[in-house]
Amino acid sequence: MKRGLIYGAALLLISIAVVAQRRGFGGFFPEPEGEQDFNFPKLADFHFVRMEYVDLPQFRRGFGFVSRRGRANGWWAQDWPDADNHFTAGIQRLTRIDIGEPVHIPLTDDRIFDYPWMYVTQAANWDLSKAETDRLHEYLMRGGFLVTDDFWGPDEWDYFAEVMNRVLPNHQITDMLETDSVMHVLYDIQEKDRTYIPGSRHLYMGPGGQVQIAQQASMPAWRAMYDDKQRMVVAVNFNTDVGDAWEFADAPFYPAAMTTLAYRYGINYIIYAMTH
Repeated sequence: MKRGLIYGAALLLISIAVVAQRRGFGGFFPEPEGEQDFNFPKLADFHFVRMEYVDLPQFRRGFGFVSRRGRANGWWAQDWPDADNHFTAGIQRLTRIDIGEPVHIPLTDDRIFDYPWMYVTQAANWDLSKAETDRLHEYLMRGGFLVTDDFWGPDEWDYFAEVMNRVLPNHQITDMLETDSVMHVLYDIQEKDRTYIPGSRHLYMGPGGQVQIAQQASMPAWRAMYDDKQRMVVAVNFNTDVGDAWEFADAPFYPAAMTTLAYRYGINYIIYAMTH
């Protein structure tokens, strides 16, 4: 009996941990009812491309899922496929870019050179081999554009910077300036917009049923890396969670202003990548 109680308690704690990963302890928000049917063309000028990668050994998950409704468990899939689908639909609605279905592929897949733009989340959890860092270097030097998102704190930053130094040796990571063209190619992103975009885990139900944002201690940062011709090739979203703002674009509890801002950043990155 005692062993059964311990086993049951362990399962309960695991369940709570999995749910808390997606919702936070501030308040449990329901999933939006139903599931939107997305029908994107197989072939188009632009596809949202998500980078697949192997997790660092200490971050490999023995249970649970990182994607909404439990579809994958590698950290590369955080917010997948809902972030990819919702953001793709937003690009289709807000621009004249010829949009196709989202794609997720590893760096070792030669198809990466068919796509001008690639997104990676949880970039402090990736375990890239030399072959993969060499391939990412080649992708960026041949005109590709990488967006990194949803990693937090000084320890994660140090590891991310070390990996990127292997990818682009002797190229600094610098703060984006408000004068950078990427900030104005379609939407004018100003200093006031360099704000913290919360993950769903940072939301809680406040007094009167109002959704509140639990501000994180770490300051958000919008940084970049440039090639030898001073073309931006890496956009770094640090201490912020743009992917969640895309993922929960259909969720009543997620702040609409944050989704709007996340769309503006993402669309500016895409237009810059396709025109520079």
